[in-house]
Amino acid sequence: MPYPNIIHHGAVTGVTGSCHQLKMDAYSSLLIDCGLFQGGDKSLGRGGEEQTPAITFEVGDVKALVVTHVHADHIGRIPYLLAAGFKGPIFCSEPSAQLLPLVLEDAFKLDFSRDEREIKRYVKRVQQQIVALPFNQWFVIEQSGGLLARIRLQKAGHILGSAYVECDLTYPQLNVNRRIVFSGDLGASNAPLLAATVSPEKADVLVLESTYGDRLHEDRSTRQARLESTIDKALADHGTLLIPAFSLGRTQELLYEIEDILHRKSLLANLPGADDVDRTLPVNWPELPIILDSPLASRLTDEYQSLERFWADGAQQRLKGGRKPLRFTQLITIDSHKKHLQTVNYLKSTGRPAIVIAANGMCSNGRIVNYLKAMLENPRHNVLFIGYQAKGTPGAAIQKFGPRGGYVELEGQRCIIRAGITSIGGYSAHADQQDLLHFVSRIGQWPEEIRLVHGEMPAKEALAIELQALYRTQSLPVNLLIPSG
Repeated sequence: MPYPNIIHHGAVTGVTGSCHQLKMDAYSSLLIDCGLFQGGDKSLGRGGEEQTPAITFEVGDVKALVVTHVHADHIGRIPYLLAAGFKGPIFCSEPSAQLLPLVLEDAFKLDFSRDEREIKRYVKRVQQQIVALPFNQWFVIEQSGGLLARIRLQKAGHILGSAYVECDLTYPQLNVNRRIVFSGDLGASNAPLLAATVSPEKADVLVLESTYGDRLHEDRSTRQARLESTIDKALADHGTLLIPAFSLGRTQELLYEIEDILHRKSLLANLPGADDVDRTLPVNWPELPIILDSPLASRLTDEYQSLERFWADGAQQRLKGGRKPLRFTQLITIDSHKKHLQTVNYLKSTGRPAIVIAANGMCSNGRIVNYLKAMLENPRHNVLFIGYQAKGTPGAAIQKFGPRGGYVELEGQRCIIRAGITSIGGYSAHADQQDLLHFVSRIGQWPEEIRLVHGEMPAKEALAIELQALYRTQSLPVNLLIPSG
């Protein structure tokens, strides 16, 4: 087998299950991510067999695991990797090192056990194996007479702590150097909390995600204005606006933008003559409760605050101005299940406007389901979708059938949809086709080989066509691969 060599253990026939093994030589390899298969990807293995979380490859030569970011489809198989005998270091960025134990602890409770001693033992083991690496610094992971292997993490702009991984392999005896770059998940442009992604200086081989390789996102620069307008219209019904959102990344961006809307509304309310204007508005924004009903989202938001040194410059300027973008006065957090049920009943029975952000983002489980069961049948309430709703999920059914006055099944209960249903684009945390092309075009030395992963086949094929066209503009050859497993 020639080295280096890449073996893909996930994210090749679909979007999820990220796991890529870089065989550096006959005795050592590096694992980039170890994520769960989710949604339809569970049944997208070779021959159509179900994809399971079990580790089906040998881990004896795996020197280290490198985590690009802490979403479940990139880290969810870590418990199974540990069970398979992996005892090496888990390298990740400094923000990811703080977030990873929280996310894995929550997943462990859902999938394995709620026994506190088992949870503590598991989390302690994970923490002992985590090695936090600063961005933009080389770190030696293997050094011998035949191999010098280094890695470097660079900001990927997807969620806080997300990174793409540069692997620099030197074979002194052969006088050969190879630079392999794993993109992880790259972020979309104009992310308010995160710095823009800077492409690497060179890459011989690029393993590139292609989740949105066949489409362009809605304009992100105007999304806050669209959010404000949608909230105004929804709350004019004097009910609750429900926003299903995943706990990590999107929730924090939502809070950040809602705080900015509240800040501007408060400034307007203090202008001369504002009292006369306020009486014409459907909502008293300065008194509007913003309810974050997710214990995990609340804990992750606290971690986001403690990691403010990694925020984008604009976000840090707000902090210096005395503002609290993620912990503003009107934000109410709900932790206990009892308080959650009380809140659902209160909002169902009263006419006080409120905004509720609750998990899960596709309405397939979590606390958002209780809100939906209580409120979907009342036209006074509204649901706002800000993220992609995968086919077959309750969120997709609500999005499709809500405007028709249809129904959705939620935990065995048929709910007629009379609430208002709205969707806003521009909140995807993934790079779109143009972002992906920019990432490649801005690499100092363009890769001679690009492997497209993390995407459905139409997205990969569309991106491959665009990449071929990009290379033709520079009269450069490129070996474009779409791995099959």
